Amino acid sequence: MQKKKIIVLGAGESGVGAAMLAKKKGFDVFVSDFAKIKEKYKKVLLQFEIDFEEGKHTESLILQADEVIKSPGIPDKVAIIKAIENKNIPIIDELEFAARYTNATKICITGSNGKTTTTLLTYHILKNAGFNVGLGGNVGQSFALQVAENDFDYYVLEISSFQLDRMYDFKAEIAILTNITPDHLDRYNYQFENYIHSKFRILQNQTAEDAFIFCADDEETIKYMDNHQITANKFPFSTLKTISGNGAFLKNKQIILTIHTKKILMELETLALQGRHNIYNSMAASVAARILDVRKTIIKNSLSSMENIEHRLECIAKVHGIEFINDSKATNVNSTWYALECMTKPIVWIVGGQDKGNDYSTLKQLVKSKVKAIVCLGIDNSKIIHEFSAIVPIIIETRSAKEAVDNAYYLAESEDVVLLSPCCSSFDLFENFEDRGKQFKNAVNEL
Repeated sequence: MQKKKIIVLGAGESGVGAAMLAKKKGFDVFVSDFAKIKEKYKKVLLQFEIDFEEGKHTESLILQADEVIKSPGIPDKVAIIKAIENKNIPIIDELEFAARYTNATKICITGSNGKTTTTLLTYHILKNAGFNVGLGGNVGQSFALQVAENDFDYYVLEISSFQLDRMYDFKAEIAILTNITPDHLDRYNYQFENYIHSKFRILQNQTAEDAFIFCADDEETIKYMDNHQITANKFPFSTLKTISGNGAFLKNKQIILTIHTKKILMELETLALQGRHNIYNSMAASVAARILDVRKTIIKNSLSSMENIEHRLECIAKVHGIEFINDSKATNVNSTWYALECMTKPIVWIVGGQDKGNDYSTLKQLVKSKVKAIVCLGIDNSKIIHEFSAIVPIIIETRSAKEAVDNAYYLAESEDVVLLSPCCSSFDLFENFEDRGKQFKNAVNEL
């Protein structure tokens, strides 16, 4: 009997993990990457004797597939995807594929902002509670690789809308939706509704046995829920209103968390991660942990011992009284709103990159009151200049992290903050947001 042929498009963390799992399960596997494959991933493919190509997609080979596993970074509009779809060959995500081979409980986090922090917080709590738990999706190791090599009892998975778009039978036993604000609209025909629908795929296949944790303060989430049937048990969290049943809310600088009539009270000042956005993240992670019966003391201790996340409001250094903060992970307007909102000193703001259809109007009041100068870091800065030139007296353009840092340092004074919070993706000048953040940090350390 002929083996089923699996083609993996993209040889990054997710693609190579999927290829390894497919090989282990006895499929005929071929990996195709249109770019050059990184050396560390090439070594793995060679070690496991997985056939691959780089620098091209050979259509005649790819169209022999019984099923294609696509990297989430590959847009649906590229020619090879269209060709595969025209032949009615199923295209799935690595997470969809890996879920077929594990019976683990999956705690899945999506949202426009806060999903990485919430994912890492949830993992940190479960790890401290002694759970046999893996971390995957958009952070950590490939989910498929872990299923192939370890297969944990629990997985905490950060899931992007791009991954959700190619997931069909996958089910999250616990789903967390942090919020929904316009993001990646260039991938959704500039239709916000398409993006919202994509995010709510996190709930597909859930039953009344499962849990849905969501932000009761998020307008788009509530609007969608008002018009759609949600099967799972609902667990809201809020900083603005009292939650009467299961869920979490803020009152008198305390988080009050109730699951099945049992309460936990947590003082805000004990949280390791400060700022309004981190109150939401801490609530979501705590609710998930309590649903899994993690003890109160472990949750409290975990929230007070969590270390700050790299590239997310990360304090780098203080040079001549000027504080430098790396928020490179802020690739959309809402993330940057939280960053600007929690600053208490005058800001020299480094912003720019590849615009994804951003609407900057929600930032204008904050920018007007807090930002003294803007340093653009991108190839095309025309939209930023157009939006903010009337309210910020100094706007300059730069093309490298070093140039941006040097100019920001020149413009800032003692007791100012230089904030890299780009609002945009990094792909015009950098490999990814991590590369942008690292180059920023290196430039600061050279001052």
